[in-house]
Amino acid sequence: MPEDYNQTKGRIFDIQRYSIHDGNGIRTIVFLKGCFLKCRWCCNPESQRHDIETMVVQGKETVIGRDVTVQEVMETVFKDRPYYRRTGGGLTLSGGEMLFQWEFARDLLRAAREGGITTAVESTAFAEYARIEALLPYLDQYLLDIKHMNSEKHKAFTGVPNEKILENARKIAEDGRAELSIRVPTIPTFNDTPEEIRAIAAFAEKLPGVKRMHLLPYHRLGLDKYEGLGRTYSLNNIAPPSAEHMEMLKKAAESVTKIPCVIGG
Repeated sequence: MPEDYNQTKGRIFDIQRYSIHDGNGIRTIVFLKGCFLKCRWCCNPESQRHDIETMVVQGKETVIGRDVTVQEVMETVFKDRPYYRRTGGGLTLSGGEMLFQWEFARDLLRAAREGGITTAVESTAFAEYARIEALLPYLDQYLLDIKHMNSEKHKAFTGVPNEKILENARKIAEDGRAELSIRVPTIPTFNDTPEEIRAIAAFAEKLPGVKRMHLLPYHRLGLDKYEGLGRTYSLNNIAPPSAEHMEMLKKAAESVTKIPCVIGG
């Protein structure tokens, strides 16, 4: 860790203020660039590559990605302290995968904690556990994606197997310092059957201290970004699940776990 961690540099592509998702209360979400996975449904394809890119947004070429210090990011985060205090909100790190830039992520979380702000990460946990362990002293909530229990299918749709993710989920739960929630992006043709959701819920049930399970319905809000990046969206013919289908999957999860299950983030 550098002597002045506020000068640690990293690469982000967005900061979103006044969010009511991805953690408790009103939050500021910092989106870090770079990811280990290449999920077919990713709604932030501009997050996947660590490189600074050009994306066409509303007909104009836009540079995606900028290099900043911890101090520069926290100047924005600290602006909303009153909202955090009133609602129990704070800083959330997302991406991409924030573990791709784990030292920058660690120092952002440390700066928030030392500034009296609660912290959360939205993460796949696909990394060496030492990276995750370095963050835990400064972390209040871990929002962990579990996408599928079958490693072969997981790799087919995300580019990586799932063994490391599941192993790290167990370690995070057993550590107990961060409140753990399991999030399941629910994708037609990938994991939207009752059997697949029950398998994930049964795994979550065995983890100590899981606070909540979220089923996140598939959407196509990022579709224009693929065109703007000159990339092909491989799930172009997949429609979002109906509310009735999501309720059925919620009941499937609840049939095997006592963990509170909700639809949405």
